Amino acid sequence: MSKEASIKRFGLFERIEHWTLFASFTTLGITGLVQKFATVGIAQAIMAILGGIETVRVIHRVAATVMMFETVYHIGIVGYKVFVRRDRMSMLPTLNDVRAAIQAFLYNLGLGKTNPQQGRYTFDEKAEYWALVWGTVVMGITGFMMWNPIATTRFLPGIFVPAAKAAHSGEALLAVLAIIVWHMYHVHLRHFNKSMFTGKLSEQEMVDDHPLELADLKAGIKQSDDPAILVRRKRVFFPAFSVAAILMLIGIYAFVTIEDTAITTLPPAEQVQVFAPLTPTPLPTPLPTATAGAAILAASTWEGGISELIQSKCGVCHTGEGAFGGLDLSTYSAAFEGGANGPGFVPGDPDTSTVIVRQSTGDHPGQLSGEELAVLRQWIEDDSPEK
Repeated sequence: MSKEASIKRFGLFERIEHWTLFASFTTLGITGLVQKFATVGIAQAIMAILGGIETVRVIHRVAATVMMFETVYHIGIVGYKVFVRRDRMSMLPTLNDVRAAIQAFLYNLGLGKTNPQQGRYTFDEKAEYWALVWGTVVMGITGFMMWNPIATTRFLPGIFVPAAKAAHSGEALLAVLAIIVWHMYHVHLRHFNKSMFTGKLSEQEMVDDHPLELADLKAGIKQSDDPAILVRRKRVFFPAFSVAAILMLIGIYAFVTIEDTAITTLPPAEQVQVFAPLTPTPLPTPLPTATAGAAILAASTWEGGISELIQSKCGVCHTGEGAFGGLDLSTYSAAFEGGANGPGFVPGDPDTSTVIVRQSTGDHPGQLSGEELAVLRQWIEDDSPEK
């Protein structure tokens, strides 16, 4: 029996691009979802395996940067194919894709006699590609706003930062579900498509999924351009794309370095003279039996002293709609809702609570003392009671 003929579908660089996207997307999905569902047991276990919440955030941002580089590379590949090789822009949706979608829908319900005849990319592949493009744009914009909240609030109201967080996590969940349900079924379950491993499809697979492209290939419709013409096009394309790529890389550099954190970008605190009266307080003034600080250190509930402790040290920066990083600590519910970097407190788990993580560095502007930090940690370990 003769070996079944195979058709080349993807080159080596296209496959490398695909697997780079796969690696960055998977890493972003895992590290993003464990932050979104930080109170779930399996999410906390994954965070512990990866080294804690701060390490997870670093991994997430590195993966995001890799995806941005991959996007620049993809733009270059598409530009080369369209401008230099003059390939047809077969990934653009057309009215034929609408007809093919309707025909496939009817066929799958048993109301149509034949499956649609499609070319290099089917309507469902185009839908998945453009969903990826749309998702990348949304995730890029909202990711910038979360990564750089101070820069964002110089131009937009502070409410845009928590809104970006909601949009970012919602779009991420949608993208992960689309890959698991849609992509997994069409590429791995309906039939195992090995083209991203081998770069080729069998002739029968081409007949089943891309009969129009197979017909074009057999008819020899795609003709090679004159090498001299290709050289002239390359002389135009490579300098133009080099300039565009440099601008995009500068944009990526600005994306990741425009601000360090919401804390280090604050102006340094000023030293001021505390007012002290020149005359002593007249007697009789009873001596205090217990200081306010001692009462706070005995706190075991939010209303029993934790709220007072938080407001005394954190209230200046983290109160109301304009709170830094979107973290409002003025009320019990707002503190647990959290800001751009996650919930302020995670009941039972102080090590993933944003307030504990930042205070543990020892250089926070509203720094708690060792005793106060121990009280706050104990309150979180006791499941953070309100009353």
